[in-house]
Amino acid sequence: MTKFLIFGSVCAALASAAAAQTAPKPIPRAQYLQTVDGHFSGADTNHDGLLTKAEVAAQQQRDLDKAKAGLNQKFTVEFNRLDTNRDGKLSLQEFLAGIPALKLGEGADQMIARLDTNHDGKISAEEFRAPEMAKFNKVDANHDGIVTPQEQQAARGK
Repeated sequence: MTKFLIFGSVCAALASAAAAQTAPKPIPRAQYLQTVDGHFSGADTNHDGLLTKAEVAAQQQRDLDKAKAGLNQKFTVEFNRLDTNRDGKLSLQEFLAGIPALKLGEGADQMIARLDTNHDGKISAEEFRAPEMAKFNKVDANHDGIVTPQEQQAARGK
């Protein structure tokens, strides 16, 4: 278990370091080993070269505390961004104002241009139905008029 804890910590540390840079770089074995050894040394508080259950538990608690502090900092920044009147409380209005605006995927003009196949400036039920039925028919692999869960799964895999 200790190996997995250290390996996970090292992978997380290396991943966050790699993510901070613009392009991933190769990690030399020596650098990886140095990081592993650093995590081990940090957990081995009595410096006897062994990790006891108590040392592992203490390191896990330190890792949790650090993660919680990071989350608290992020949430505090977000709270302060939303608390526009700076009263230390979020009103429903302030909270709802933080919700991102919703946008349509396409406007009415684009939808009419896409679906109005006879170019009369209107969309008939048949014109509206045609591309949707084409999607259905594409998923209905055996063309029996029923889209099964297996056909849906196969279509999602494409």
